[in-house]
Amino acid sequence: MPTGNAPAERVVVLGGGIIGVSTATHLRRRGVPTVLVTEDELASGASGRSLSWLNSAGSRSAPYHALRVAGIDRYRTLFAADPTRDWLRFDGGLCWKPSPDEAHGRHQAELRHGYESHLLTPDEAARTVPGVDPQAVSGPAVHNPGEGWVSLPHLIESLATEFVDAGGELVTGAGRSSVRTAGGRTAGVRTADGRDVDGDTVVVACGAQTPEVAAELGATVPGASPPAMLVVTEPAPVPLPAVLNTPRVAVRPNPGGTFALDHDWYTDRIAISAAGEYTVDEAVVKELVAEAANVLAGDTGLTAASWKLGPKPIPGDGEPVFGRLSETPGCYVAFTHSGATLGLIAGELIAHELGTGSDHPMLAPFRPERFQR
Repeated sequence: MPTGNAPAERVVVLGGGIIGVSTATHLRRRGVPTVLVTEDELASGASGRSLSWLNSAGSRSAPYHALRVAGIDRYRTLFAADPTRDWLRFDGGLCWKPSPDEAHGRHQAELRHGYESHLLTPDEAARTVPGVDPQAVSGPAVHNPGEGWVSLPHLIESLATEFVDAGGELVTGAGRSSVRTAGGRTAGVRTADGRDVDGDTVVVACGAQTPEVAAELGATVPGASPPAMLVVTEPAPVPLPAVLNTPRVAVRPNPGGTFALDHDWYTDRIAISAAGEYTVDEAVVKELVAEAANVLAGDTGLTAASWKLGPKPIPGDGEPVFGRLSETPGCYVAFTHSGATLGLIAGELIAHELGTGSDHPMLAPFRPERFQR
């Protein structure tokens, strides 16, 4: 239904993570002139250190669940186009909790919204998901066969190639950029070195920095972004196809026979300097790798190859934020914790809104105006 917003004539997307790159690519698919501006290189922020588990597991609001399921659907379409990609797979997810009650609670929540969910014994879990040590599974495990994972740097590279080939303009290494206004509305972006990139519409998709950029425009978009770390291992001879979520480690298969690992028990052991640099004692990395080795079958000889640290983008109330800022006509924010799962669908729906001038009903519950009520 028309909402009175004029279609965008020229869009500047600020942010080189999955939400920004997906939005820019979908805008070019619609023929909208688009410039993508990123502080550093593509996928250098949260998208480069995301577990990127494609799911709608657990308990969440009905609109958020519906959006995530639509997000998974878009990935399935991409997967069907080329099932040989080693950076996008749908081999399910397996989760066990510290207590049986928590596992049962999650399973029941998933059943209530029609999400495929099976409660398995430890032995059943190990038979269903090769590579899992049944001795490590503490109590019942929840198996979600429809889940998957994606390596966001690979996906971003693919989308960015399409974007540039379609005539999109890519500006990397722009430094800390800001939204530029003129006459009370958006006029584009100004890069750190003073370059002006003109556009009648700007999409702010800066991950954890989005609240700060919005605040500069007088808008309130609360953030609750904790420090986080992603570890990538050396290749290991373990045939684990599914994503594991366990009480002490999350494990995702990764291209090249490696694994990506994360969790939250070490959050308070990540230090942040006055300059905003994130560091962690290497002993924490080794402890996380040891936790991963404990849940995998056999003698894995698992070792860390690299690790990345930084803020994990999470809006203040946990729900995504997608929509125009009433304080600055022409400025649109896109801020979510579930960047991987929503990456394709969010870019598609934002491009629909900007390309047609019409709001999409799936994004209605997630407008930034909710923080002003």
